[in-house]
Amino acid sequence: MAENSTDFILDPGGSLKGSLRVPGDKSISHRAIMLGSLAEGTSRVTGFLEGADSLATLRAFRAMGVEIEGPEAGRVTLHGVGMHGLKPPQGPLDLGNSGTSMRLLAGLLAGQGLELTLTGDASLSSRPMRRVTEPLAQMGARIDTTDAGTAPLHIHPVENLHGIHYELPVASAQVKSAILLAGLYAEGETCVTEPAPTRDHTERMLRGFGYPVHTEGRRICLIGGGKLTACDIDVPADISSAAFFLVGASIAPGSDLLLEHVGMNPTRDGVITILRLMGANIEVLNLHEVGGEPVADLRVRHAPLKGIRIPEELVPLAIDEFPALFVAAACAEGETVLTGAEELRVKESDRIQVMADGLRVLGIHALPTPDGIVIQGGRLGGGEVVSHGDHRIAMAFAMAALRASGSLRIEDCANVDTSFPGFAELAARAGLRIEVEHG
Repeated sequence: MAENSTDFILDPGGSLKGSLRVPGDKSISHRAIMLGSLAEGTSRVTGFLEGADSLATLRAFRAMGVEIEGPEAGRVTLHGVGMHGLKPPQGPLDLGNSGTSMRLLAGLLAGQGLELTLTGDASLSSRPMRRVTEPLAQMGARIDTTDAGTAPLHIHPVENLHGIHYELPVASAQVKSAILLAGLYAEGETCVTEPAPTRDHTERMLRGFGYPVHTEGRRICLIGGGKLTACDIDVPADISSAAFFLVGASIAPGSDLLLEHVGMNPTRDGVITILRLMGANIEVLNLHEVGGEPVADLRVRHAPLKGIRIPEELVPLAIDEFPALFVAAACAEGETVLTGAEELRVKESDRIQVMADGLRVLGIHALPTPDGIVIQGGRLGGGEVVSHGDHRIAMAFAMAALRASGSLRIEDCANVDTSFPGFAELAARAGLRIEVEHG
């Protein structure tokens, strides 16, 4: 094992029982810091995800002069500086592994009139950024990338931005959000039309901070020049993190697990719909609204799953949950087919190829396609799987151990902390036979 690496070692079998609350929603945590920093007044956030990605966003705004207290036990207090109160940082803003931070900040900072550089780690620096910088350039932004269209991003001050009406070529909440956030600083109206619905946390939270956003069908519009008013935000538990436990309890005989206070945003709940189509037993209890976001408790019990053809309209509603869903497919009877998910190839890793490679190690027939995968359900064996530093790959294969016939070693798991600090401890408490080995 490499120096400074983290591996998961798992014994086969077990079931998941009891009740637990997974950490706060990463998407909402990012946006709470961004909008709270630019609001007038003091915003208080509870349930903030203290993972590496959202902490990178927090540090970036501290570096631009925002006074932020916390995080302490998920509580953060933001003393907003107003729409034009950010100061130039001392050096580049290092966003670590967080693609959300980089893409959203590219939009939010494009019209600030500041000279800024956004950098990240090797993984983030290999991810495509032109899908964001090109529409921002149409608005008048000046953002340089490398010749390959990747980070670092150099943002140059411009006189002003102007609104555009942009049709997204591919459904992407990050690109949509970047354009809308730039639109806050643009003259006139900025509109984005989506080919399919994507997560709408940006629109919901802008409204929560008192900024009018108009949605009609798949078109979202706002007018620049307004202001944000401080508010309090209670971040629900992240459905993307809950997804691993939804899959684990579904595939492991004897499981009966309650997941508390999970965000049930209708643009994010595709994982529940897909698992139910496969035959999963998931109950939604105590559904209510917190700060404009629906939340509920989810009770999931073991059920025999069957392979399905995943409806393409559900793909954007479950884009981050597919590594976990591939494990469900491996344990299902028959064939599962995914199409229309080419975005999975440009995440923290090529999630289609990396999951296919790992499933094959465990004895499952998995055939990658350009925009998806075909998985034949079967009997999982043991072995060594490489996560390629991708947090969701690591957690997905950890759940596979519940149905494996031999022990599993998952290599390169340190990045699990980006979205789910304390994953191994929480999973062990629920019944997963997991140990963490540090190099």
